[in-house]
Amino acid sequence: MATLIIYYSQGGSTEIVAKTLAKNLRASTVRIHDLKNRDGFKNKLFASINAFRESKTDIIPTKVDLSEYDTIIFGTPTWSGNPTPAILTIIDRCNLTGKDAILFATMDNNRGDANIERLEEKVKMRGARVIESFTIATKGKSPEKLVNDTEAIIEMKDLKMYTR
Repeated sequence: MATLIIYYSQGGSTEIVAKTLAKNLRASTVRIHDLKNRDGFKNKLFASINAFRESKTDIIPTKVDLSEYDTIIFGTPTWSGNPTPAILTIIDRCNLTGKDAILFATMDNNRGDANIERLEEKVKMRGARVIESFTIATKGKSPEKLVNDTEAIIEMKDLKMYTR
Protein backbone atom coordinates (compact mmCIF):
# COMPACT_ATOMS: atom_id res chain seq x y z
CA MET A 1 0.00 0.00 0.00
CA ALA A 2 1.83 3.14 -1.22
CA THR A 3 1.14 6.56 0.24
CA LEU A 4 1.38 9.97 -1.41
CA ILE A 5 1.30 13.31 0.39
CA ILE A 6 -0.05 16.22 -1.66
CA TYR A 7 0.37 19.55 0.06
CA TYR A 8 0.49 23.30 -0.38
CA SER A 9 2.70 25.42 1.85
CA GLN A 10 3.25 29.14 1.72
CA GLY A 11 5.21 29.95 4.87
CA GLY A 12 6.88 26.57 5.32
CA SER A 13 5.01 25.15 8.32
CA THR A 14 2.78 22.87 6.24
CA GLU A 15 5.86 21.66 4.37
CA ILE A 16 7.58 20.73 7.65
CA VAL A 17 4.53 18.70 8.67
CA ALA A 18 4.30 17.04 5.22
CA LYS A 19 8.00 16.13 5.14
CA THR A 20 7.85 14.79 8.70
CA LEU A 21 4.88 12.62 7.73
CA ALA A 22 6.72 11.45 4.59
CA LYS A 23 9.83 10.47 6.54
CA ASN A 24 7.92 8.60 9.24
CA LEU A 25 5.36 6.96 6.94
CA ARG A 26 7.74 6.23 4.03
CA ALA A 27 5.49 8.27 1.74
CA SER A 28 6.19 10.20 -1.45
CA THR A 29 5.40 13.90 -1.63
CA VAL A 30 4.12 16.36 -4.21
CA ARG A 31 4.18 20.05 -3.35
CA ILE A 32 1.56 22.13 -5.13
CA HIS A 33 2.68 25.61 -6.16
CA ASP A 34 0.16 28.44 -6.54
CA LEU A 35 1.12 30.62 -9.49
CA LYS A 36 -0.59 33.67 -7.99
CA ASN A 37 1.51 35.94 -5.81
CA ARG A 38 0.25 35.39 -2.25
CA ASP A 39 2.92 37.54 -0.50
CA GLY A 40 2.29 40.93 1.08
CA PHE A 41 -0.71 42.32 2.91
CA LYS A 42 -2.88 43.05 -0.15
CA ASN A 43 -2.20 39.67 -1.77
CA LYS A 44 -2.83 37.84 1.53
CA LEU A 45 -6.14 39.65 1.88
CA PHE A 46 -7.19 38.54 -1.60
CA ALA A 47 -5.90 35.04 -0.85
CA SER A 48 -8.17 34.85 2.19
CA ILE A 49 -11.12 36.03 0.11
CA ASN A 50 -10.27 33.44 -2.57
CA ALA A 51 -10.14 30.71 0.09
CA PHE A 52 -13.48 31.79 1.55
CA ARG A 53 -15.07 31.76 -1.93
CA GLU A 54 -13.29 28.51 -2.83
CA SER A 55 -11.90 30.13 -5.94
CA LYS A 56 -9.70 28.01 -8.15
CA THR A 57 -6.16 29.09 -9.06
CA ASP A 58 -3.40 28.23 -11.52
CA ILE A 59 -1.11 25.58 -10.05
CA ILE A 60 1.94 23.51 -10.82
CA PRO A 61 1.76 20.60 -11.22
CA THR A 62 -1.62 20.83 -12.90
CA LYS A 63 -2.39 17.13 -12.25
CA VAL A 64 -0.97 14.31 -10.16
CA ASP A 65 -0.88 10.64 -11.19
CA LEU A 66 -2.42 8.69 -8.33
CA SER A 67 -2.45 5.26 -9.98
CA GLU A 68 0.41 3.88 -7.86
CA TYR A 69 -1.07 4.98 -4.53
CA ASP A 70 -3.73 3.57 -2.23
CA THR A 71 -3.58 6.29 0.42
CA ILE A 72 -3.46 10.01 -0.33
CA ILE A 73 -2.65 12.55 2.37
CA PHE A 74 -3.75 16.12 1.65
CA GLY A 75 -2.25 18.98 3.64
CA THR A 76 -3.01 22.68 3.57
CA PRO A 77 -2.73 25.81 5.67
CA THR A 78 -5.94 27.35 6.96
CA TRP A 79 -6.94 30.64 5.33
CA SER A 80 -10.10 32.30 6.66
CA GLY A 81 -11.09 28.96 8.17
CA ASN A 82 -10.87 27.25 4.77
CA PRO A 83 -8.49 25.17 2.65
CA THR A 84 -6.25 27.11 0.27
CA PRO A 85 -7.28 27.64 -3.36
CA ALA A 86 -4.26 25.61 -4.51
CA ILE A 87 -5.24 22.47 -2.59
CA LEU A 88 -8.91 22.80 -3.59
CA THR A 89 -7.85 23.12 -7.23
CA ILE A 90 -5.75 19.93 -7.17
CA ILE A 91 -8.44 17.97 -5.31
CA ASP A 92 -10.97 18.94 -7.98
CA ARG A 93 -8.61 17.54 -10.62
CA CYS A 94 -8.12 14.16 -8.90
CA ASN A 95 -10.08 10.97 -9.33
CA LEU A 96 -10.01 9.61 -5.79
CA THR A 97 -12.34 6.68 -6.39
CA GLY A 98 -11.21 3.77 -4.24
CA LYS A 99 -8.53 5.79 -2.46
CA ASP A 100 -8.16 6.24 1.27
CA ALA A 101 -7.53 9.83 2.38
CA ILE A 102 -5.87 11.36 5.40
CA LEU A 103 -6.35 15.10 5.80
CA PHE A 104 -4.38 17.66 7.75
CA ALA A 105 -4.56 21.39 8.21
CA THR A 106 -2.05 23.73 9.75
CA MET A 107 -3.34 26.84 11.46
CA ASP A 108 -2.31 29.90 13.43
CA ASN A 109 -5.51 29.91 15.46
CA ASN A 110 -8.41 27.55 16.19
CA ARG A 111 -10.16 27.64 12.83
CA GLY A 112 -8.71 24.42 11.40
CA ASP A 113 -11.73 22.21 12.14
CA ALA A 114 -13.87 23.97 9.51
CA ASN A 115 -10.99 23.54 7.06
CA ILE A 116 -10.90 19.78 7.71
CA GLU A 117 -14.69 19.50 7.37
CA ARG A 118 -14.57 21.17 3.96
CA LEU A 119 -11.61 19.08 2.81
CA GLU A 120 -13.51 15.97 3.86
CA GLU A 121 -16.54 17.01 1.81
CA LYS A 122 -14.36 17.71 -1.22
CA VAL A 123 -12.41 14.44 -1.21
CA LYS A 124 -15.54 12.39 -0.58
CA MET A 125 -17.18 14.04 -3.61
CA ARG A 126 -14.17 12.87 -5.63
CA GLY A 127 -14.62 9.27 -4.41
CA ALA A 128 -12.23 8.95 -1.46
CA ARG A 129 -12.87 7.39 1.91
CA VAL A 130 -11.52 9.59 4.71
CA ILE A 131 -9.78 7.37 7.26
CA GLU A 132 -8.17 10.01 9.46
CA SER A 133 -7.69 13.75 9.89
CA PHE A 134 -5.95 16.19 12.17
CA THR A 135 -5.10 19.84 12.68
CA ILE A 136 -1.84 21.20 13.97
CA ALA A 137 -1.27 24.64 15.45
CA THR A 138 1.85 26.33 14.09
CA LYS A 139 1.86 29.85 15.52
CA GLY A 140 5.11 30.67 17.29
CA LYS A 141 6.48 27.14 16.97
CA SER A 142 10.03 26.38 15.91
CA PRO A 143 10.62 23.86 13.12
CA GLU A 144 11.83 21.37 15.75
CA LYS A 145 8.61 21.78 17.75
CA LEU A 146 6.52 21.22 14.58
CA VAL A 147 8.46 18.03 13.85
CA ASN A 148 7.94 16.83 17.43
CA ASP A 149 4.23 17.69 17.37
CA THR A 150 3.78 15.90 14.03
CA GLU A 151 5.59 12.81 15.28
CA ALA A 152 3.35 12.82 18.38
CA ILE A 153 0.26 12.92 16.14
CA ILE A 154 1.64 10.03 14.05
CA GLU A 155 1.93 7.96 17.22
CA MET A 156 -1.33 9.10 18.81
CA LYS A 157 -3.38 8.39 15.68
CA ASP A 158 -1.33 5.30 14.76
CA LEU A 159 -0.89 6.58 11.22
CA LYS A 160 1.80 4.00 10.45
CA MET A 161 -0.87 1.32 10.23
CA TYR A 162 -2.11 2.93 6.99
CA THR A 163 1.24 2.55 5.22
CA ARG A 164 3.58 -0.29 4.35
